[in-house]
Amino acid sequence: MPDDQMLKLLEEIRDLQKENLANQKVSLQNQQVSLQQQQEAMAVQRRAFQRNKILYVALALLFVLLGLSVFVPLFSWFLNLLVRR
Repeated sequence: MPDDQMLKLLEEIRDLQKENLANQKVSLQNQQVSLQQQQEAMAVQRRAFQRNKILYVALALLFVLLGLSVFVPLFSWFLNLLVRR
């Protein structure tokens, strides 16, 4: 292979490597943006979970209070009926 063909081939390889490096840099930047977006989405989900957890605890407390104020008197009334018979 003549020297000028070898030189041209090496230049093409060098140019392709430069292009490949530029593409890798763009890919890395895109990955960093994607990672940042995923972290932001997880933070939003955590906040939503915390709000829902508070709601579920409040509903459970409300259910317990309703149970104590409604069902316990009904149950005691029913037991009194049974005992009186």
